[in-house]
Amino acid sequence: MAETFVSGVAGRYATALFELARDAGAIDAVKADLDRFGAMIADSADLQRLVRSPVFSSEDQEKAIAAILGKAGIGGLAANFFKTVAANRRLFAVEAIIRGFDALVAAEKGEVVAEVTLAQPLSDAHAATLKEALDALTGKNVKLAVEVDPSLLGGLKVKIGSKLVDASLKTKLNSIRYAMKEVR
Repeated sequence: MAETFVSGVAGRYATALFELARDAGAIDAVKADLDRFGAMIADSADLQRLVRSPVFSSEDQEKAIAAILGKAGIGGLAANFFKTVAANRRLFAVEAIIRGFDALVAAEKGEVVAEVTLAQPLSDAHAATLKEALDALTGKNVKLAVEVDPSLLGGLKVKIGSKLVDASLKTKLNSIRYAMKEVR
C-alpha cells in the first residue's frame, strides 16, 4: 500500500481504527458501520448537537452513543471505537475520523476519490462516462464523490488529491468580468 497520511487528532484515531480493522480482517464491516453512523449524523440535528457540543459530559456522550449504536445495530469493533472516542472526549472529530478512515480504505484498495461538484445532479450514464475518463487519466480506480452546487450555473469542478480542474460556468463568467474590468 502506498503511504497515505491522515493528520491531526482525527488522523491518529482513523489510523488506529484502520490498523485494528485490517488486523481483524474486518475493514469492510467497519467501513459499513462508519458509513451508517456518518449518515445518521448527517440526518439528525440532535445527533449533530450531541457529537459537536462540548456541553455534554463524556459519560452522557458514552451513554447516548451506546444507546444509538444499539438501536442502529452497530456493534463490534466500530461500536467499541465510538465508545472509546466518546470516553476520550473526541466525539467532535468523529466526522473527520470517518473521512480519514475512508481515505485509508481507498488507498488500501488502490482507489482514488474524485470530488466532483456540479450545478445539477449527474445522470448514471454521465457518471459512468466521467468515471471512465478519470480512470484512464489517473490510471487508477476512481471513486466519485458527487456534490450538487446550483451556484456553479453549469459545468463542473473535479478535485483529485491536490489537483483541481474548474470548468464551471460561474468561474468562466467571473474571469470574463475581471477581464472586462481590466479593459476599462
